[in-house]
Amino acid sequence: MQFSQELKEDLSIRQRRLQDAMQTQGVEACILTTNVNIFYVSGIVYTGYYYLPAAGEPIHFIKSPQATPIENAVYIRKPEQITEILKDKGIPLPKSILLETDSVAYSQIVRLLAIFNLSECLNASVWMRKIRSVKTDYEIDQVKQCARRHELVYSKIPEIYRKGMTDIKLQIEIERLMRLNGSVGTFRGYGDNMEIFMGSLLVGDNAQAPSPFDFALGGAGVSPIVPLGANGSVIQEGQAIMVDMAGNYSPWMTDMTRVFSAGKTSGLAYKAHQVSIDIHEKTMEVFQPGFPCAELYNLALEIVNKEDLSDYFMGTKQQAKFIGHGLGLEINEPPVLTPRSKELLVENTVFALEPKFVLPAIGAVGVENTYLVTNSGLEKITLFEEQIIELN
Repeated sequence: MQFSQELKEDLSIRQRRLQDAMQTQGVEACILTTNVNIFYVSGIVYTGYYYLPAAGEPIHFIKSPQATPIENAVYIRKPEQITEILKDKGIPLPKSILLETDSVAYSQIVRLLAIFNLSECLNASVWMRKIRSVKTDYEIDQVKQCARRHELVYSKIPEIYRKGMTDIKLQIEIERLMRLNGSVGTFRGYGDNMEIFMGSLLVGDNAQAPSPFDFALGGAGVSPIVPLGANGSVIQEGQAIMVDMAGNYSPWMTDMTRVFSAGKTSGLAYKAHQVSIDIHEKTMEVFQPGFPCAELYNLALEIVNKEDLSDYFMGTKQQAKFIGHGLGLEINEPPVLTPRSKELLVENTVFALEPKFVLPAIGAVGVENTYLVTNSGLEKITLFEEQIIELN
């Protein structure tokens, strides 16, 4: 594997962003060890430690020998060798350091602090999520490439539907399409309760089942070990089929939900679904860079209340208190669109907007799209048909 010149230049931009933040806060070094952050700054995944001083080039301390296209790679057996190698290179040991305290085991943090003879550190997890939330031109191009594959797979769903299918059978067929069209198969989420494989498919009353996971909607799932999504129900005539399968066709993901139905569905379903589309359209109409996330949530809620649909909005038995989230290397990057959010949507943020409704006996309806914040407003990235698609 060789890096293109475009990727090399983009990696330099990402490195500088981290170093600029470090210099602003007076932090002398950063060590990253989680897969997602190592990939962000190096372009590959390796087991080891990415060491970045506030000024200068990074050093990749790699524990598992592998062929890499990166420079300044050093192979080590244990993290204690890091300080030995820095001293041999004439690099002074830092007096302040960033470590991924939200994502790395406490014992590992304590060990790294002891190695550098430090008693405390700053939280690199928060810093990296903030830095990653604003995309480079290279990342934005990756998101758009992903969206084209995402749309292609959704366009083929009517071809694989068969009357009498269970929700699980339909989801498996969609997953097969995804893999054949370049899906990496799994996707990353941030947090302890984000366990899911390739996405979610909800039909009928299963859409009402609350889940302990931090997704917009639930579903009982097929096992108590993963209580989320399809539960094996036979798809009945008139039910809505909400497809929220992962857009993980490049490292930088898209999120897109579309609704199909087994024949015609109910009038309430069509009404609620159109209100979801109206929320998207109104959001694009009023949006400007720097728009508060909380105001987007409140705008959606105002439209929902006006249409007397609040009892169904974002669930019934358990209603989610957000309608969108940032996207990138993880499915749930900042910012989050909640009524209490203090965050702003700034230029080059990529986020998903997902106003959804759960209707008893019918299922879930509503559209989710991925958007890019530009200097003139919102650019819709996911462009597939938004109306309910009837399956025959």
